[in-house]
Amino acid sequence: MKLLSVNVSGPRAAVYQDRVIRTGIFKKPISDRVMMRTFNIDGDAQADLTNHGGIYKAVYAYGIENYEYWKNKLGRKGFLPGQFGENLTTEGITEETVYIGDIFRIGSAVAEVSQPRNPCYKLGIKMESQAFVRQFLRSGRLGFYLRVLEEGEISAGDSIKRIESGPERISVLEMARLRNFGEDNLKMTRSALRIPALAPEIRQEFKDQLDKASLPQEEAH
Repeated sequence: MKLLSVNVSGPRAAVYQDRVIRTGIFKKPISDRVMMRTFNIDGDAQADLTNHGGIYKAVYAYGIENYEYWKNKLGRKGFLPGQFGENLTTEGITEETVYIGDIFRIGSAVAEVSQPRNPCYKLGIKMESQAFVRQFLRSGRLGFYLRVLEEGEISAGDSIKRIESGPERISVLEMARLRNFGEDNLKMTRSALRIPALAPEIRQEFKDQLDKASLPQEEAH
């Protein structure tokens, strides 16, 4: 497993539905070694700190394998690292083979997989198609967020080593499907809640689902 590119961006203006918004999705590759910190990578920033950033969304990783899929699916070429708004463009890591709670050493940093990405309209701005947002979600090729356990330097070319596997063995792909399309899968939802690394945002969603499922049917509605 390898880190192919480190991509960062400060917030910049973009137009959405005839209004100007600010977004940090326009990531560009950098060549220098850079610090991966608790809240982000040096040189990177998020514009909307309510829905982006924070400890459990400090760094976003996306696989080059998905680039090939989207090139073929969309009939597009010319994708550059950071195309999907990711901080880390990786090789050898897929949503099927990474588990929530996995811990990786990347350069001298250590980070833990906390959740799949759920895309918003800003990805549509980057891809010049709001229809792509739903297509991206349904594909399951979402990439994942990392929580930084130990700050350290990273750069393109660094190896990515899994040093601990997440409990419950729920993959990023399975977690994405459970969160977005699996509200009736109460067994897996209970398993997901046993993962200490699971982001609080998703943990609360799953607790609410279980609470709702335990109510008598007339009260649940």
